[in-house]
Amino acid sequence: MMAPEQHPVLTAPAPAAEPVRPTPAGPCARLRRHRRWLLPLLVVLLLAQMAAAMVTTAVRQTPTIDEPVYVATATDSLREHRLRYNPEHPPLGKLLIAAGVAVADPHYDPSYTGPQGEVGRHLLYESGNDPWRLMLWARLPVIALTLLCGLVVFAFARDLAGTAGGLVALALYACSPDVVAHGSLATLDMPAAGFVLTSAWLVWRARRRPLPYLPLAGAALGAAVATKMSALPAVPVLMVLAAVSEVAAERAGVGFRWPGRPRFGGRRRVLSALGGAAVVAVVAVAVVWAVYLAVDPRLRFAPAEPVPAVHGLRGRLTELLPLPEAYRAGMRVQFGLEDHPWQGFLFGHLYTGSLWYYLPAALLVKTPLGLLALGAAGAVAVVARRRLRPAAPYVVLPPAVLLAAAMTGSRDFGTRYALFVPVFLAVAAACVGTFRWRWRPALTGALVLFAAVSSLRTFPYYLPYANEAFGGPAHTHRLLHDSNVDWGQDLGRLADRLRDRYPGERVWLVYKGSGVPSYYGIHGADPRRVPPERVHGLLVVSDSAVAKARGRLAELIESSRPVGDVGRSISLYRR
Repeated sequence: MMAPEQHPVLTAPAPAAEPVRPTPAGPCARLRRHRRWLLPLLVVLLLAQMAAAMVTTAVRQTPTIDEPVYVATATDSLREHRLRYNPEHPPLGKLLIAAGVAVADPHYDPSYTGPQGEVGRHLLYESGNDPWRLMLWARLPVIALTLLCGLVVFAFARDLAGTAGGLVALALYACSPDVVAHGSLATLDMPAAGFVLTSAWLVWRARRRPLPYLPLAGAALGAAVATKMSALPAVPVLMVLAAVSEVAAERAGVGFRWPGRPRFGGRRRVLSALGGAAVVAVVAVAVVWAVYLAVDPRLRFAPAEPVPAVHGLRGRLTELLPLPEAYRAGMRVQFGLEDHPWQGFLFGHLYTGSLWYYLPAALLVKTPLGLLALGAAGAVAVVARRRLRPAAPYVVLPPAVLLAAAMTGSRDFGTRYALFVPVFLAVAAACVGTFRWRWRPALTGALVLFAAVSSLRTFPYYLPYANEAFGGPAHTHRLLHDSNVDWGQDLGRLADRLRDRYPGERVWLVYKGSGVPSYYGIHGADPRRVPPERVHGLLVVSDSAVAKARGRLAELIESSRPVGDVGRSISLYRR
């Protein structure tokens, strides 16, 4: 039987494929395409506006009370390589200032003798130097370090809450008036806060890679302790956090290798924890020694002023510290300052001694409401959200312990003693983005904008800032004093005001600061040294002196007519 004939199946040729034409990209696609350069651009813009605010402020401000001491000490360390002035503050922050002093290249007389405050005044006003130029160069390194700290804020917040959270944190940091104010001065508060934040961030990162990050965290912690002694309470906190990070790394299988042992066990856990803490502590101590050796390799310590003796438990603990003699002498000076009965001023009340709630109250006044709200909500999120809970000790504990230690101090002089609080609050604020509220993005954006506008309204007078709940910067002098409002920064502006509006008038001056009024063309007599009936003309009083006015000065102010202010830190009266 023959098989049926097979016929081929004919099919129509497939139509030629049309070339694929690209479709126009939508906004989201374009955003993703430009994401690589958009994020760096936003970071640069935020830091650029912060830099502009700080440089503008630095150019116009005369020396504040502490700055001449630091600049003179920096100059002496740079030229003479000796540990002589200002032992109560370690040298690192002043070495940073010395980088700018080296560029300014001022005339300096190392044979001049006197207290450290007089040495600073002599350098600025009696040695043929231009104080405007010298102070600007001394402030620029601190400005640069403050901007670098902004990158740490962004990186820390980004690790916790993503890119959007990092930008929120950076925006709040860049608009914080306290950070801008003290970041534009040749002082030590902002560098110390920045180093503590950096150490906390690096210890957090050590949970995944302990080997590179724990030594770096120890170096940052040592830098903080080598800048201000008030950072010492952070040492045990960050040692404990380093131990926690090392144990977490062991659990994740990325910790240090221990030959001949099971991968994880109780004994190994203890060894890992102790090892992580020891690495941070040893590196921190080594950094402190290195800083003192950088000033004087022979570690000669010849203080210009007597160092008080400290007895009891404090004295014994000071002697046990494995730190240079000059550092321990500086601690004794600090203890002596703490024993002094200082005056404070809070909410219109003048008092002698200290109030334990002074710093929280002052921070409530001087922190933007947007940062307060987002920072508090973010702190709640870090503790409440399960995903963020491991980060809670790293974000909350360092500022909480440092604030608790600062609250026991006897000097109620300003929020600069707790400058780490707004810095860590900015990082915590990033965690608000983890809440799944419907209106969360709009509310977060509104609060960030509110903080930015509040900061812009106080420009360029950042030191006397107060938030809107307390009446704004114009009312700060009624609530707080000293570096919260008036730190001697507006002497140059006062000279301009007197020259422009009150030429030739008799001026009576009560000025609180380190500047020399006559250098700026201000020739005013002290009204407290003559009978009140002889005081006629223009009465000019620093707001810190107004806050503490008693007796004759208070009578003069009450019997005068207010006619204005300068920089919201100096009040003008007509008699």
